[in-house]
Amino acid sequence: MTVARTVELEGHIIDSGMMARCFGVVMDMGGEFEVEEFEVGRHKHAETYCRMMVTADTEAELRAIVHELNQNGATVADPRDATLEAAPDDQVVPIDFYSTTNHPTFVRVDGEWIPVEDCEMDCALVVDRSSTEVEVRTKVLNAIEEGDLVVTGETGIRVEPPERPRNGGSSFGFMQGGVSSERPSASLIAEIADEMRSVRENDGSVLVVCGPAIIHAGGRDALADLVRAGYIDSLSAGNGFAVHDLERDLYGTSLGVDTETLEHPRKGHKHHIYTISEIGRAGGIEAAVENGTIESGVMYECVSNDVPYVLAGSIRDDGPLPDTITDAIEAQNAIREQAHEADLVLMLSTLLHSVAVGNCLPSTTKTVCVDINPATVTQLLDRGSAQAIGMVTDIGTFLPMLSEELLDEE
Repeated sequence: MTVARTVELEGHIIDSGMMARCFGVVMDMGGEFEVEEFEVGRHKHAETYCRMMVTADTEAELRAIVHELNQNGATVADPRDATLEAAPDDQVVPIDFYSTTNHPTFVRVDGEWIPVEDCEMDCALVVDRSSTEVEVRTKVLNAIEEGDLVVTGETGIRVEPPERPRNGGSSFGFMQGGVSSERPSASLIAEIADEMRSVRENDGSVLVVCGPAIIHAGGRDALADLVRAGYIDSLSAGNGFAVHDLERDLYGTSLGVDTETLEHPRKGHKHHIYTISEIGRAGGIEAAVENGTIESGVMYECVSNDVPYVLAGSIRDDGPLPDTITDAIEAQNAIREQAHEADLVLMLSTLLHSVAVGNCLPSTTKTVCVDINPATVTQLLDRGSAQAIGMVTDIGTFLPMLSEELLDEE
């Protein structure tokens, strides 16, 4: 005996690959499907509709298949309202809670499809009836409160993965994703620059995610110039990035190495810990800028130009700096707030912070990841940030080229 469920796909499901992915999901998971209705869009802007019956040997297998189909944009036909269950305790979700993707999501409540606020992967969906209008938002599991109405199962949930652009416009095509392993492409950097101009002209927000390699590789001055010129609206980094940037100002070194001559000054290996001490003595980065201890660099420009920054700590940090957030949950929440406000994110030579920020981003946020290590770029894409454009290249070459593209015309 088999069990069956009918699902629907709608949109540009052929050229986006959605239909092929859904067919593959069913077969890979041991189910079968039968297409009951198929209407092909006959011009560029027309949508295609597919209705298919999915069968499996058991209800558990069918539910697993339907879950995967849902993640890829399929919707259960003739949907009922979403199933809601109250959270039994703080930080505890009901069994079979719906785990979110980072794609635009809608939940059916009282017969209406409600858009989910701040879409983010690996969260629960919570329905709020406290105001005049029903709201649905994502919540990380540690933020769940007893009594929260949590969406469970797959019923009454619609996911809309981003589709390939169809207007034949920009050759960049942010939402198509991909990785370039060639040397920095002048044309691609020009398009990144164009996007940054567009975001600024439309009062949007550019978030830059920074790794210490920016300082080591010689990209510090170019990034500082972009902050000063107003192209960067917020910064996310770890303790190490800020320490090396500040060390460069105080001692002319980064991790004890002179970034101009590549020489190792005497006691240079102690410069990073001396830097942390000096910033602590001043009372923090902002105070060190204001009293003249720090006179240049990325953190200097952030303070001088009121660009907010989040420095998230880790177990391996020296010091850390007084400004570094050492509570992991507090740091996650601060990063999440930055990510939700961003219209464009530049992830520059940092695997851990890129993945952390990527986990908080909706799939509609344009993202550029640049790293000399191809594993950083591919891991970000594999983790679910499929909207990201990846460039495998030296950050010390990329940032000066981007800065030149943006600032030479001003």
